[in-house]
Amino acid sequence: MKSYLRNSARIDHIAIAVRDLDEALFLYQEILGFELVARREVKGAFSGMISAELKAGGFSIVLVQGTDPQSQVSRYIAEFGPGVQHVAIEVEDVASVEMTLRKSGLKFATEVIRGSNLVQIFTRRDSNCGMMFEFIQRVEAEDGFETVNIQKLFEQLEESNAC
Repeated sequence: MKSYLRNSARIDHIAIAVRDLDEALFLYQEILGFELVARREVKGAFSGMISAELKAGGFSIVLVQGTDPQSQVSRYIAEFGPGVQHVAIEVEDVASVEMTLRKSGLKFATEVIRGSNLVQIFTRRDSNCGMMFEFIQRVEAEDGFETVNIQKLFEQLEESNAC
């Protein structure tokens, strides 16, 4: 991967699909001791998702639960089971990583999503392992996520019928 990225890269966050967000929060907060940063609800044209962002040392864990059977998260769990839904890799330049990986044949589930402090793109899910990768660029090196980016992501995934 280093030959593709040509720059430093690190895991920014891991998204974990869960069946019950409150039950998962009990495990991650009360048992494992992670700190809850934010809870969010996102709605698309025909489905929704609730999420919780937790601090986990040098990266974040984002727990995601679908709010109805048509949600990407619900469909992901139905096909692959609960667990790691995507790994986000922080890079210095999302656009150059996208161009390099497209040339190598990688397909993307979204277009580049730009917020004031975040630039993101998501690959299509690998049917063999169920994994999706996100490449994320933090413009101001701030932690956390922007509601606008999350909404755009959800809408693009819903539009592309991705799970």
